Amino acid sequence: KQQLATFSPDGSKVAFVRDNNIYITDLASNSEKQITTDGKFNYIINGAPDWVYEEEFSFSKAFEWSPNGENIAFLRFDESAVKEFNMTMYNELYPTWYKFKYPKAGEDNAIVSLHIYNLKAESTKKIDTGNETDQYIPRIKWTKDPSLLSYVRLNRLQNNYELFLVDLNKFNSQLFYNEKDEFYVDIEKTEINFLEDKKHVVIISESDGYSHLYLYDINGKLVRQLTKGKWEVTEFVGFDNNLQIFYYVSNEVSPMQKHLYSISIDGISKKQITTKKGTNKVAFSKGFKYFINYHSDANTPAYITLHDSKGNEKRVLEDNKSAKEKMNDYGFVNKEFFSFKTSEDVQLNGWMIKPANFDASKKYPVYMFLYGGPGSQQVNDSWDYNTVWYQYLAQQGYIVACVDNRGTGGRGKEFKKVTYGQLGKYETIDQIEAAKYYQTLPYVDKDRIGIQGWSYGGYMSTLCLAKGADVFKMAIAVAPVTNWRYYDSIYTERYMGLPKDNADGYDDNSPINHVKKIKGKYLLVHGTADDNVHFQNSTELINALVKANVQFDMQFYVNKNHGIYGGNTRYHLFTKMFYFVKENL
Repeated sequence: KQQLATFSPDGSKVAFVRDNNIYITDLASNSEKQITTDGKFNYIINGAPDWVYEEEFSFSKAFEWSPNGENIAFLRFDESAVKEFNMTMYNELYPTWYKFKYPKAGEDNAIVSLHIYNLKAESTKKIDTGNETDQYIPRIKWTKDPSLLSYVRLNRLQNNYELFLVDLNKFNSQLFYNEKDEFYVDIEKTEINFLEDKKHVVIISESDGYSHLYLYDINGKLVRQLTKGKWEVTEFVGFDNNLQIFYYVSNEVSPMQKHLYSISIDGISKKQITTKKGTNKVAFSKGFKYFINYHSDANTPAYITLHDSKGNEKRVLEDNKSAKEKMNDYGFVNKEFFSFKTSEDVQLNGWMIKPANFDASKKYPVYMFLYGGPGSQQVNDSWDYNTVWYQYLAQQGYIVACVDNRGTGGRGKEFKKVTYGQLGKYETIDQIEAAKYYQTLPYVDKDRIGIQGWSYGGYMSTLCLAKGADVFKMAIAVAPVTNWRYYDSIYTERYMGLPKDNADGYDDNSPINHVKKIKGKYLLVHGTADDNVHFQNSTELINALVKANVQFDMQFYVNKNHGIYGGNTRYHLFTKMFYFVKENL
């Protein structure tokens, strides 16, 4: 199979990966050239990330054409020392094993190196990225100058972020930018953008406590901080070189909303361009004359429009009128936002969907939905693909509610990183406090509160049922992490450090160690071919539940991965969950 096919800048060639090696095809002659030869499954990967890099550093292509098409920079992953994980696939008379490299917390990672292939010389050179091999290279990116390549070096604990520039004329690396953090540097928040003038770089950083734009010159000198305040820049959109204006998206109006802004290069003239309440995602034309806006809010699906750069609407591209009519036909009710303060004086944001025939004089059960993982947000003023599930439950007489606990995103570094080293502790406290808040509402049946989550949310719902045994009547956990020692190195160590340095942090809030406390009804769901949160998490949890003599329900989906979908699977899963809720809440 060919993968990651990418045109050269002039469109004359295509680079791609096959069998863990990089190839180039010349389109004029239709000739193919192999530029790496040592690729081997489960040993060496050239030009594509290994499993854990792709999952946790959010990129799938590990090679980049230079702007002039003369060079290709690529990463090489030596995963020969990484331990294999085996999954049983039930396809034949005798089930088969699928083996793949999966580094768990504290275990060996792949050794990653950076290389540059020159098309004219037909030769490859290795870049010196230091003597330490137990490190990460999570980003490679050409500057606008074809002789300058950038790469990011991140230490194993992910609290020391270094951006280097490689001068191809001298073939040496120079440190351009360095950011250290007491806990971790969020790679998703630390974004690098090289401007067309070849003189400036825009960096998104959380260094002042919130995610903001910083302007540097190409020598690494800070020119100025472009944005500042107790709010976050969520995306750098681009720079109009003619007007000397930066465009970005931020949550300045509210942690639950996102709007497009512009600011001049001197950092003075800031303007809010989108004004419609909710969430705006934009895509500019090449010259920044127009942009397409994808707007939605908590009760309205995408409304797609064309605007000029000042925000004036020029044309409606999609109004989703038919979807809105169907929502009306099916009796959808509006999602309502709220906030409350916990006993620790922490303000938390949430949303709630009440039954259409809501009567404040009656008592309703509450079905809590959560994710709760580091930097995530579920309480957003935007359209949610789970809306139909929530609306169906509301039609059956349940109040559906969600709260973003401490550790989630949109509210600055302190709110997000308070969970470092002890994932699950503060998040569970906050979700239990949310349930107790609902119990104070006159229209809530305080004895009928349930909770459901998937992945990190499944981890949380399981932990809440145990630690909040006197509050929660039932819980559903889909594909949950049950012991942080079972999960991958990059994600887990980013938030927990190494197991050898933080044994208590790993164990104190792993659900597998708290099952004796469970009193309510529990449904455990997992796909047997989950390559992300391994089925091992559920099998080990089952052993602990049986040992503690805790009764539970379980539903496994054969050969299904973390998403648990395909064919009739999703319909079967949600039918199972609904009847479990109906019988136990």
